[in-house]
Amino acid sequence: MPAAMADDEVTKPSSEERIVVTATRTETPWLTTPASVQRVSVEQQHPGLRVDAAELLQGIPGVQADTRYNFAQDTRIVLRGFGARAAFGVRGILMRLDGIPLSMPDGQAQTSSIFLDEPERVEVLRGPLAGVYGNGAGGIIDFQSAIPDSSYLRAGHAAGANSRARSTLDAAYREDTMAFSLHHARFRTDGDREQSEVERDQWAARMYYEWDNNIQLIARLDDNNAPLLQDPGSLTPEQWREDPQQTFAGASVFNTRKSIRHRQQSITLRQRLDNQQWQVAGWHGQREIEQYLPFPGDAETSSGAVIDLERGFYGMHAQYSWLPYALDQRLELNLGLDLERQEDTRLGFANDFGQRGELRRDETGKVESDDIYALSTWQFSDDWNWFVGARYSQINFSVDDRYIVPGVVPDDSGSLSYDEQSWSTGLNYQFLPDWSAFVSFGEGYETPTLTELAYQNEGTGLNTELTPAQIEQAEAGIKWQGRQGQLQFSLFDIQSRDDIVVDRSIDGRTTYRNAARTERQGAELSHQWYFHPALQLRSSASFISARYTGDELDGRRLPGIANTNLFSQLSWQPWHDNRLRAAVSALYRSRIATTDNNTEFAPSALVWNASLQARQDHQSWTFNQWLRIDNLLDRDYVGAVVVNQGSGRSFEPAPGRQLSAGVTIQRSF
Repeated sequence: MPAAMADDEVTKPSSEERIVVTATRTETPWLTTPASVQRVSVEQQHPGLRVDAAELLQGIPGVQADTRYNFAQDTRIVLRGFGARAAFGVRGILMRLDGIPLSMPDGQAQTSSIFLDEPERVEVLRGPLAGVYGNGAGGIIDFQSAIPDSSYLRAGHAAGANSRARSTLDAAYREDTMAFSLHHARFRTDGDREQSEVERDQWAARMYYEWDNNIQLIARLDDNNAPLLQDPGSLTPEQWREDPQQTFAGASVFNTRKSIRHRQQSITLRQRLDNQQWQVAGWHGQREIEQYLPFPGDAETSSGAVIDLERGFYGMHAQYSWLPYALDQRLELNLGLDLERQEDTRLGFANDFGQRGELRRDETGKVESDDIYALSTWQFSDDWNWFVGARYSQINFSVDDRYIVPGVVPDDSGSLSYDEQSWSTGLNYQFLPDWSAFVSFGEGYETPTLTELAYQNEGTGLNTELTPAQIEQAEAGIKWQGRQGQLQFSLFDIQSRDDIVVDRSIDGRTTYRNAARTERQGAELSHQWYFHPALQLRSSASFISARYTGDELDGRRLPGIANTNLFSQLSWQPWHDNRLRAAVSALYRSRIATTDNNTEFAPSALVWNASLQARQDHQSWTFNQWLRIDNLLDRDYVGAVVVNQGSGRSFEPAPGRQLSAGVTIQRSF
């Protein structure tokens, strides 16, 4: 998946712009890559508190990033229609930070563990080529940070509506081939509605070292501690129309809330030579969650309504790349191996009006994923580039059940094993110096996650009827890259069988099923245009028709997916040294079906945002200030939806107009 180029190329493209495909560490020009690839520098986005991943994803075609305005739940991310089923977290989309997976072996990911100040750029690879990078057919979202180029000490504070307050402290040391950095953030808010208070602290440490023979070491430590994330719950459409800022009554009755502690460590070792390169990365982490749901869950056959989860995970990635001198390095061959493990110890208790009650669930679930892949790129003439890749995956699920009541609650232990293959190929033709066209095809898969296998509508135990979705994709596109900007247009067709969709969702307990068939067809357009040295226009448009085919829901829209997403942002920067920058943006999202039968829709929304940034430099000191207004016209709209919510509470309301501001002070050494 893609990474980014050097800092001095962030604000304006050039005909020599290059990207890095992270899974292969292969440098290829953006213009000659046979895939839909988009990169956005964080500097191009509005400034902000950086408490929601959607802040970094605006304006990327194909990406529908819906803020829930509920910090007990992650940003709802949909990529070309994949991920729409997620009741929480991210599904069907592979996510990485500097090449280290944020996704678990079973395909689920969380954005709440990301230190959002750190990424310098975000790149998204979508389409058939993404299918050979792992267990996620939707695509790849890669957050990329930068190695410190100087020593500094920086402090910042930002504040916003409803007592939002976030303080940061960062330090870096750089000398020759070695660099260290430390980061801390403290976030507090009373929330936009009752029962939505938040306390969250994040720590991060980084070390970088490079030897003379071009061997580079990167070590990372992360600790995200959120002891209090209150959950105000979603609303029915009627409740939202009556008062969009009210809180679901059950939230206060059962004191719905969540606490999360996420710790992760990783180390990457890599070397790049003239005609070969290699890398090895390993990671290990722990995630602890306690969540109180808005119902008793006290029946003996229930799984409880207080979730106590301890997750351990670890993995290793190794890859070798070779560019034969005999072929003038126009051919690159890559071989790789991914080994990942996940173990969830899950307890469930009755919710005794906000207190932990009797035990109702006790089990350990394990996921083992072993993957091998081969990829190659071949420039067989000056104008033609060919990509081909294949991947074989073996994924094993097992559950050891310890909560057994003879004659009442059976032993729900069980196991599943999936052997899956994926492949893709793409061809790019650069028919003019600034223009290219591409076409690609591929087949991939998407397994259910351990959480999605956990429940059945009737009875208890592992939902062994769920099978992996099988995905066939095709896309074609055209790109332009000149001195004044970039343009990309893509058409895609995605056919799936056994697609994993929500069956029923009731107060945090969600069950899933395989649909007979689904199809996703659409078009995406994006451009950056520098029509004046001080003015930049960045826009994107995504159109998708995502529907069930071949069963009783034939022709119905897949819930959770907007047919149309439009984005446009105008930025004014009168000086090149970032002394002043103003921006205004508009984001339009069409209406969204909330259920399979399409009887209820969240209305369309057009949201305007604006920001102003200023910077002053004095000797070794740098001062930054920013001001931001969200929902400039103070519209009532639905931030996100809950798909197939059994009690009808499918709307997650967005707040009205919100003002936020921040300052940072930096001393360089």
